[in-house]
Amino acid sequence: MTSGTLTEAVLIHFSGPDAPGLTAELTRLLALYDVNILDIGQAVVHETLALGMLLEVPAGKSLDSLRSELLSRAQELGLQAGVTVVAQNAMKHWVHGLYHDRFIITVLGRAITARQLARVSAIIAAQGMNVDRIERLSGELTADVEPENACIELSVSGEVSREVPMRAAFLAAAQELSIDIAFQRESIFRRNRRLFAFDMDSTLIQGEGIDELAKMAGVGDQVVRITEAAMRGELNFDESFTRRVALLKGLPAERVYSLLDTIPLAEGAERLIRTLKLLGYKTAILSGGFTFFARTLQQRFGIDYIYANELEIADGMVTGRIIPPIINGARKAALLAEIAGKENISLEQVVAVGDGANDIPMLNLAGMGIAYRAKPLVRQKVGQSISCLGLDGLLYLIGVRDRDLQPHEPLIPAQ
Repeated sequence: MTSGTLTEAVLIHFSGPDAPGLTAELTRLLALYDVNILDIGQAVVHETLALGMLLEVPAGKSLDSLRSELLSRAQELGLQAGVTVVAQNAMKHWVHGLYHDRFIITVLGRAITARQLARVSAIIAAQGMNVDRIERLSGELTADVEPENACIELSVSGEVSREVPMRAAFLAAAQELSIDIAFQRESIFRRNRRLFAFDMDSTLIQGEGIDELAKMAGVGDQVVRITEAAMRGELNFDESFTRRVALLKGLPAERVYSLLDTIPLAEGAERLIRTLKLLGYKTAILSGGFTFFARTLQQRFGIDYIYANELEIADGMVTGRIIPPIINGARKAALLAEIAGKENISLEQVVAVGDGANDIPMLNLAGMGIAYRAKPLVRQKVGQSISCLGLDGLLYLIGVRDRDLQPHEPLIPAQ
């Protein structure tokens, strides 16, 4: 170690029991030496502190004296400490790393295990990426009460060319390990989303409204077969939808509206929407389902925009026709763009959520498209896929931590 007058880069690190004032005391000592802080990171895990700083010691300041005083004071504070001079080639490597692409990897499940984290970490390492930070977003990572949410967020850096193979590896690992792994580029938009747009049937609510109406009309099996083919992308949506609605002809209107009391919300839907409204997000329902159900959700939660299909009813009976236009996949994407434009919101700030093939256009148009408990075709064609948690798990993808919401939980029902 050199004690002369040359400017040197030094890495210092401290670890030990956490206590109020530790950072203040250590930085007070550094201030006496007029050092420049080039980088800093601190974390507390189970009341144990880990603090690291990369320093530039100016010419004329004794590095030996600084080292001696830091080690002595750290010992008095009950901390272990180290001081390492950083070689010039290591500094160049660090500076180069400042310009790497940065990504956020979010691991979600009912619990996060060492086996799952080991697999995720191995994929990151295999793609030559570096883990810069890990943070727990959920209250716990395992819980005795079910269902529960578990989530950790990893910030990683590396070359953008590795994005495609990493996504493929994460998709395979998620299916094998029964977890969800979301992979996003870090950007100014990630924590600054402003609009959430939802499909309704099998997304905000459990099940398909048209299938339930078909059961009432005694044509359930016929409609289900057409619905499944359409959701797999095997049939043109407009044609299949028209055929399904035609089978409902003669169904009494009072039976149609009774559906409002029989289809429950999706898990976590109420908590998600109430949280989004609390945070000032605009919300929209863009659905191939029916307006009578979408309007009920709008009134219940204060949804800003709803677009769905108008089931024609005359003389108290379903006519078997839809009042045009039909809300299909292309129409959903166009409406999403229209709403964003009206609200002066960049599409990069839009989150779209859906489960079927007719949702793919809007999911791919949005800055973040999320396939929620979706069909395989949709999961393969959309950037993010969430299947293990309820809808409120989507809050983790915009960086919301459970502890952020605790003071507001009386206003945000669990379901």
